[in-house]
Amino acid sequence: MPGIWRFAGHILGVALIAVLGHAAPVESAENRVNIEEWKVEAEGRPRDPYAPGPDTVWFVGQVGDYIGRLTPSTGQIEIRPLEDEPGPHNLIVGSDGVVWYAGNLSGYIGRYDPKTDEIRRIEMPDSAADDPHTLVFDADEQHIWFTVQHGNFIGRLPLDDQKVDLIQVPTDGARPYGIKTGPDGTVWVALVGTNKLASVDPRTLAITEHEIPAKDARPRRLEVTEAGEVWYADNRRGVAGRFSPSSGAFAELALPSGAGSRPYGTALDPAGLLWIVETGVEPNRLIGIDTGAAKILSVTPIPSGAGTIRHMHYYPAEGEVWFATDAATVGRAHVASP
Repeated sequence: MPGIWRFAGHILGVALIAVLGHAAPVESAENRVNIEEWKVEAEGRPRDPYAPGPDTVWFVGQVGDYIGRLTPSTGQIEIRPLEDEPGPHNLIVGSDGVVWYAGNLSGYIGRYDPKTDEIRRIEMPDSAADDPHTLVFDADEQHIWFTVQHGNFIGRLPLDDQKVDLIQVPTDGARPYGIKTGPDGTVWVALVGTNKLASVDPRTLAITEHEIPAKDARPRRLEVTEAGEVWYADNRRGVAGRFSPSSGAFAELALPSGAGSRPYGTALDPAGLLWIVETGVEPNRLIGIDTGAAKILSVTPIPSGAGTIRHMHYYPAEGEVWFATDAATVGRAHVASP
Protein backbone atom coordinates (compact mmCIF):
# COMPACT_ATOMS: atom_id res chain seq x y z
CA MET A 1 0.00 0.00 0.00
CA PRO A 2 1.45 3.40 -0.93
CA GLY A 3 2.86 5.22 2.05
CA ILE A 4 0.79 8.33 1.40
CA TRP A 5 -2.26 6.57 2.87
CA ARG A 6 -2.94 7.00 6.55
CA PHE A 7 -5.38 5.31 8.82
CA ALA A 8 -8.42 6.98 10.38
CA GLY A 9 -10.38 4.70 12.42
CA HIS A 10 -47.10 18.90 -16.30
CA ILE A 11 -50.54 17.13 -17.55
CA LEU A 12 -51.46 18.25 -21.21
CA GLY A 13 -49.86 21.59 -20.52
CA VAL A 14 -51.99 22.28 -17.44
CA ALA A 15 -50.08 23.30 -14.34
CA LEU A 16 -51.34 20.61 -12.02
CA ILE A 17 -49.67 18.21 -9.63
CA ALA A 18 -51.45 15.00 -8.79
CA VAL A 19 -51.32 14.04 -5.13
CA LEU A 20 -50.09 10.49 -4.85
CA GLY A 21 -50.97 10.13 -1.20
CA HIS A 22 -50.46 11.43 2.27
CA ALA A 23 -47.73 10.44 4.63
CA ALA A 24 -48.65 7.76 7.13
CA PRO A 25 -46.83 7.27 10.45
CA VAL A 26 -45.07 4.11 9.36
CA GLU A 27 -42.60 3.84 12.20
CA SER A 28 -43.16 0.45 13.77
CA ALA A 29 -40.04 -1.52 14.53
CA GLU A 30 -40.88 -4.25 12.02
CA ASN A 31 -40.87 -1.71 9.17
CA ARG A 32 -37.46 -0.31 9.99
CA VAL A 33 -34.34 -1.33 8.13
CA ASN A 34 -31.08 -2.37 9.74
CA ILE A 35 -28.44 0.35 9.71
CA GLU A 36 -24.75 0.16 10.65
CA GLU A 37 -22.33 3.06 10.87
CA TRP A 38 -18.55 3.43 11.07
CA LYS A 39 -16.95 6.47 12.68
CA VAL A 40 -14.44 8.40 10.54
CA GLU A 41 -11.80 9.90 12.79
CA ALA A 42 -10.17 12.04 10.09
CA GLU A 43 -11.01 15.73 10.15
CA GLY A 44 -13.46 17.00 7.58
CA ARG A 45 -16.90 16.03 6.30
CA PRO A 46 -17.09 12.47 4.91
CA ARG A 47 -19.61 12.19 2.12
CA ASP A 48 -20.87 10.42 -1.01
CA PRO A 49 -19.65 6.83 -0.50
CA TYR A 50 -19.53 4.40 -3.41
CA ALA A 51 -19.32 0.62 -3.08
CA PRO A 52 -17.71 -1.03 -6.12
CA GLY A 53 -17.47 -4.44 -4.42
CA PRO A 54 -18.53 -6.49 -1.41
CA ASP A 55 -15.91 -5.26 1.04
CA THR A 56 -14.71 -1.89 -0.28
CA VAL A 57 -16.39 1.48 0.09
CA TRP A 58 -14.80 4.68 -1.18
CA PHE A 59 -15.78 8.16 -0.01
CA VAL A 60 -14.41 11.70 0.06
CA GLY A 61 -13.64 14.17 2.81
CA GLN A 62 -15.08 17.41 1.49
CA VAL A 63 -13.69 19.69 4.17
CA GLY A 64 -10.71 17.53 5.10
CA ASP A 65 -9.54 17.13 1.48
CA TYR A 66 -9.05 13.40 1.21
CA ILE A 67 -10.19 10.18 -0.43
CA GLY A 68 -11.21 7.52 2.06
CA ARG A 69 -11.60 3.77 1.86
CA LEU A 70 -13.58 1.64 4.29
CA THR A 71 -13.26 -2.12 4.60
CA PRO A 72 -16.59 -3.06 6.24
CA SER A 73 -15.54 -6.53 7.37
CA THR A 74 -12.76 -5.14 9.56
CA GLY A 75 -13.93 -1.55 10.09
CA GLN A 76 -10.56 -0.31 8.85
CA ILE A 77 -10.64 3.16 7.31
CA GLU A 78 -7.72 4.44 5.24
CA ILE A 79 -7.22 8.07 4.25
CA ARG A 80 -5.42 9.32 1.15
CA PRO A 81 -4.80 13.08 1.56
CA LEU A 82 -5.27 15.44 -1.39
CA GLU A 83 -2.55 18.01 -0.95
CA ASP A 84 -4.01 20.50 -3.44
CA GLU A 85 -7.05 20.91 -1.17
CA PRO A 86 -9.69 20.65 -3.94
CA GLY A 87 -12.71 20.30 -1.64
CA PRO A 88 -13.64 16.91 -3.12
CA HIS A 89 -17.41 16.78 -3.41
CA ASN A 90 -18.32 13.39 -4.83
CA LEU A 91 -16.74 10.27 -6.26
CA ILE A 92 -17.60 7.27 -8.42
CA VAL A 93 -15.60 4.10 -9.08
CA GLY A 94 -15.25 2.40 -12.46
CA SER A 95 -15.32 -1.33 -13.11
CA ASP A 96 -11.53 -1.09 -13.49
CA GLY A 97 -11.21 0.15 -9.92
CA VAL A 98 -10.27 3.71 -10.86
CA VAL A 99 -11.73 6.38 -8.60
CA TRP A 100 -13.05 9.60 -10.16
CA TYR A 101 -13.76 12.58 -7.93
CA ALA A 102 -15.05 16.14 -8.29
CA GLY A 103 -12.48 18.79 -7.41
CA ASN A 104 -15.23 21.18 -6.41
CA LEU A 105 -13.04 24.07 -5.29
CA SER A 106 -10.39 23.71 -7.98
CA GLY A 107 -12.26 23.34 -11.28
CA TYR A 108 -11.24 19.81 -12.22
CA ILE A 109 -12.25 16.16 -12.17
CA GLY A 110 -9.66 13.93 -10.59
CA ARG A 111 -8.69 10.42 -11.69
CA TYR A 112 -7.12 8.36 -8.93
CA ASP A 113 -5.61 4.93 -9.57
CA PRO A 114 -5.34 3.06 -6.24
CA LYS A 115 -2.89 0.56 -7.75
CA THR A 116 -0.28 3.19 -8.53
CA ASP A 117 -1.41 5.97 -6.19
CA GLU A 118 -1.36 8.27 -9.25
CA ILE A 119 -3.70 11.25 -9.56
CA ARG A 120 -4.43 12.93 -12.86
CA ARG A 121 -6.39 16.18 -13.15
CA ILE A 122 -8.86 16.77 -16.00
CA GLU A 123 -9.30 20.53 -16.10
CA MET A 124 -12.51 22.26 -17.15
CA PRO A 125 -12.22 23.91 -20.61
CA ASP A 126 -14.03 27.05 -19.38
CA SER A 127 -12.90 28.88 -16.26
CA ALA A 128 -16.57 29.62 -15.46
CA ALA A 129 -17.01 25.89 -14.78
CA ASP A 130 -14.95 26.08 -11.65
CA ASP A 131 -17.05 23.87 -9.34
CA PRO A 132 -17.67 20.34 -10.67
CA HIS A 133 -20.29 18.92 -8.36
CA THR A 134 -21.78 15.41 -8.84
CA LEU A 135 -20.51 12.68 -11.18
CA VAL A 136 -22.31 9.68 -12.71
CA PHE A 137 -21.35 7.07 -15.31
CA ASP A 138 -23.48 6.28 -18.33
CA ALA A 139 -24.60 2.66 -18.71
CA ASP A 140 -21.48 1.40 -20.48
CA GLU A 141 -18.96 3.59 -18.66
CA GLN A 142 -17.99 5.40 -21.85
CA HIS A 143 -18.68 8.81 -20.33
CA ILE A 144 -18.93 10.56 -17.01
CA TRP A 145 -21.76 13.07 -16.85
CA PHE A 146 -21.55 15.73 -14.18
CA THR A 147 -23.06 18.92 -12.86
CA VAL A 148 -21.38 22.28 -12.27
CA GLN A 149 -23.62 23.95 -9.73
CA HIS A 150 -22.65 27.62 -9.58
CA GLY A 151 -21.04 27.63 -13.02
CA ASN A 152 -24.50 26.56 -14.33
CA PHE A 153 -23.29 23.79 -16.63
CA ILE A 154 -23.95 20.12 -17.27
CA GLY A 155 -20.79 18.38 -18.38
CA ARG A 156 -19.71 15.25 -20.22
CA LEU A 157 -16.31 13.65 -19.90
CA PRO A 158 -15.55 10.94 -22.51
CA LEU A 159 -13.22 8.47 -20.87
CA ASP A 160 -11.30 7.76 -24.09
CA ASP A 161 -9.97 11.18 -25.01
CA GLN A 162 -10.96 12.95 -21.77
CA LYS A 163 -12.01 16.13 -23.63
CA VAL A 164 -14.76 17.74 -21.60
CA ASP A 165 -17.99 19.01 -23.21
CA LEU A 166 -19.91 21.69 -21.31
CA ILE A 167 -23.61 22.43 -21.82
CA GLN A 168 -24.87 25.77 -20.54
CA VAL A 169 -28.17 25.52 -18.68
CA PRO A 170 -30.63 28.03 -20.25
CA THR A 171 -32.02 29.36 -16.96
CA ASP A 172 -29.65 31.67 -15.13
CA GLY A 173 -28.83 30.56 -11.62
CA ALA A 174 -30.40 27.13 -12.17
CA ARG A 175 -27.76 25.44 -10.02
CA PRO A 176 -27.63 21.96 -11.61
CA TYR A 177 -27.20 19.53 -8.75
CA GLY A 178 -28.23 15.86 -8.62
CA ILE A 179 -27.76 13.89 -11.84
CA LYS A 180 -28.70 10.40 -13.09
CA THR A 181 -28.99 8.60 -16.43
CA GLY A 182 -32.25 6.94 -17.47
CA PRO A 183 -32.69 3.50 -19.08
CA ASP A 184 -32.77 5.08 -22.56
CA GLY A 185 -29.56 7.01 -21.90
CA THR A 186 -31.24 10.35 -21.27
CA VAL A 187 -29.41 12.36 -18.64
CA TRP A 188 -31.63 13.89 -15.95
CA VAL A 189 -30.61 16.75 -13.68
CA ALA A 190 -32.24 18.45 -10.69
CA LEU A 191 -31.98 22.24 -10.97
CA VAL A 192 -32.05 23.16 -7.30
CA GLY A 193 -32.00 26.91 -7.90
CA THR A 194 -35.33 26.67 -9.77
CA ASN A 195 -38.58 24.68 -9.90
CA LYS A 196 -37.25 22.72 -12.87
CA LEU A 197 -35.72 19.46 -13.97
CA ALA A 198 -33.50 19.23 -17.03
CA SER A 199 -32.92 16.42 -19.53
CA VAL A 200 -30.02 16.07 -21.94
CA ASP A 201 -30.04 14.04 -25.16
CA PRO A 202 -26.75 12.12 -24.94
CA ARG A 203 -26.37 12.06 -28.74
CA THR A 204 -26.99 15.72 -29.58
CA LEU A 205 -26.31 17.27 -26.17
CA ALA A 206 -29.59 19.19 -26.55
CA ILE A 207 -30.96 20.27 -23.18
CA THR A 208 -34.67 20.55 -22.28
CA GLU A 209 -36.07 22.09 -19.13
CA HIS A 210 -39.21 20.67 -17.48
CA GLU A 211 -41.02 23.05 -15.13
CA ILE A 212 -42.53 21.69 -11.95
CA PRO A 213 -45.97 23.34 -11.52
CA ALA A 214 -45.26 24.34 -7.92
CA LYS A 215 -43.31 27.58 -8.28
CA ASP A 216 -41.60 27.15 -4.93
CA ALA A 217 -40.39 23.61 -5.64
CA ARG A 218 -36.66 23.05 -5.32
CA PRO A 219 -35.58 19.60 -6.59
CA ARG A 220 -32.19 18.59 -5.22
CA ARG A 221 -31.53 14.91 -5.94
CA LEU A 222 -33.32 12.52 -8.27
CA GLU A 223 -33.59 8.91 -9.44
CA VAL A 224 -34.91 7.36 -12.66
CA THR A 225 -36.91 4.11 -12.63
CA GLU A 226 -36.72 1.31 -15.19
CA ALA A 227 -39.98 2.68 -16.64
CA GLY A 228 -38.26 6.02 -17.20
CA GLU A 229 -40.13 7.94 -14.48
CA VAL A 230 -38.12 10.58 -12.64
CA TRP A 231 -38.48 10.79 -8.86
CA TYR A 232 -36.97 13.79 -7.13
CA ALA A 233 -36.46 15.11 -3.62
CA ASP A 234 -38.13 18.51 -3.26
CA ASN A 235 -35.86 19.95 -0.61
CA ARG A 236 -37.97 23.03 0.07
CA ARG A 237 -41.51 21.60 0.12
CA GLY A 238 -40.93 18.27 1.84
CA VAL A 239 -42.30 15.99 -0.85
CA ALA A 240 -41.07 13.27 -3.15
CA GLY A 241 -42.04 14.32 -6.67
CA ARG A 242 -42.62 12.16 -9.73
CA PHE A 243 -42.32 13.29 -13.36
CA SER A 244 -43.51 11.08 -16.22
CA PRO A 245 -41.69 12.20 -19.39
CA SER A 246 -44.09 10.31 -21.68
CA SER A 247 -47.12 12.34 -20.53
CA GLY A 248 -45.49 15.40 -18.99
CA ALA A 249 -47.41 14.74 -15.77
CA PHE A 250 -46.15 15.62 -12.33
CA ALA A 251 -47.32 14.05 -9.08
CA GLU A 252 -46.08 14.18 -5.54
CA LEU A 253 -46.09 12.26 -2.29
CA ALA A 254 -45.91 14.03 1.06
CA LEU A 255 -43.13 12.81 3.31
CA PRO A 256 -43.77 11.83 6.95
CA SER A 257 -42.12 14.89 8.51
CA GLY A 258 -44.02 17.29 6.26
CA ALA A 259 -42.81 20.64 4.99
CA GLY A 260 -39.84 20.65 7.33
CA SER A 261 -38.49 17.29 6.23
CA ARG A 262 -35.93 18.75 3.79
CA PRO A 263 -35.38 15.56 1.76
CA TYR A 264 -31.88 15.33 0.36
CA GLY A 265 -29.95 12.12 -0.37
CA THR A 266 -31.69 9.50 -2.54
CA ALA A 267 -31.10 5.99 -3.89
CA LEU A 268 -33.17 3.57 -5.98
CA ASP A 269 -33.05 -0.20 -6.04
CA PRO A 270 -33.93 -2.42 -9.03
CA ALA A 271 -37.28 -3.38 -7.51
CA GLY A 272 -38.39 0.26 -7.74
CA LEU A 273 -37.96 1.07 -4.06
CA LEU A 274 -36.90 4.68 -3.56
CA TRP A 275 -34.82 5.55 -0.51
CA ILE A 276 -34.80 9.17 0.55
CA VAL A 277 -33.47 10.92 3.65
CA GLU A 278 -35.32 13.55 5.62
CA THR A 279 -32.58 15.91 6.80
CA GLY A 280 -34.77 18.58 8.41
CA VAL A 281 -35.26 16.39 11.47
CA GLU A 282 -32.79 15.08 14.01
CA PRO A 283 -32.07 12.30 13.82
CA ASN A 284 -32.31 12.21 10.05
CA ARG A 285 -34.74 9.53 8.87
CA LEU A 286 -34.39 7.08 6.00
CA ILE A 287 -37.73 6.78 4.17
CA GLY A 288 -38.56 3.78 1.98
CA ILE A 289 -41.06 4.38 -0.85
CA ASP A 290 -42.64 1.86 -3.21
CA THR A 291 -42.59 3.88 -6.45
CA GLY A 292 -45.06 1.55 -8.16
CA ALA A 293 -47.72 1.89 -5.49
CA ALA A 294 -46.61 5.41 -4.47
CA LYS A 295 -46.64 4.28 -0.86
CA ILE A 296 -44.35 4.86 2.08
CA LEU A 297 -43.10 1.55 3.40
CA SER A 298 -40.68 2.39 6.17
CA VAL A 299 -39.24 5.13 8.35
CA THR A 300 -35.89 4.49 10.03
CA PRO A 301 -33.97 6.95 12.22
CA ILE A 302 -30.25 7.18 11.52
CA PRO A 303 -28.49 5.98 14.70
CA SER A 304 -25.81 8.70 14.73
CA GLY A 305 -28.37 11.45 14.13
CA ALA A 306 -26.47 12.19 10.91
CA GLY A 307 -26.81 15.98 10.81
CA THR A 308 -27.24 15.79 7.02
CA ILE A 309 -27.03 12.92 4.52
CA ARG A 310 -26.36 14.52 1.17
CA HIS A 311 -25.98 11.65 -1.28
CA MET A 312 -26.42 7.87 -1.31
CA HIS A 313 -25.37 4.90 -3.39
CA TYR A 314 -27.18 1.61 -3.92
CA TYR A 315 -24.99 -1.48 -4.11
CA PRO A 316 -27.09 -4.13 -5.88
CA ALA A 317 -25.06 -7.23 -5.12
CA GLU A 318 -25.83 -6.97 -1.41
CA GLY A 319 -29.06 -4.91 -1.43
CA GLU A 320 -27.42 -2.06 0.48
CA VAL A 321 -27.70 1.70 0.53
CA TRP A 322 -24.48 3.46 1.49
CA PHE A 323 -24.38 6.97 2.89
CA ALA A 324 -22.14 9.33 4.85
CA THR A 325 -23.11 11.89 7.45
CA ASP A 326 -22.13 15.23 8.89
CA ALA A 327 -21.77 13.32 12.15
CA ALA A 328 -18.55 11.93 10.65
CA THR A 329 -19.82 8.44 9.91
CA VAL A 330 -20.13 6.19 6.89
CA GLY A 331 -23.27 4.09 7.03
CA ARG A 332 -24.90 1.06 5.46
CA ALA A 333 -28.63 0.33 5.34
CA HIS A 334 -29.66 -3.22 4.51
CA VAL A 335 -32.74 -2.52 2.42
CA ALA A 336 -33.29 -5.59 0.23
CA SER A 337 -32.27 -9.16 -0.38
CA PRO A 338 -29.51 -9.32 -3.00
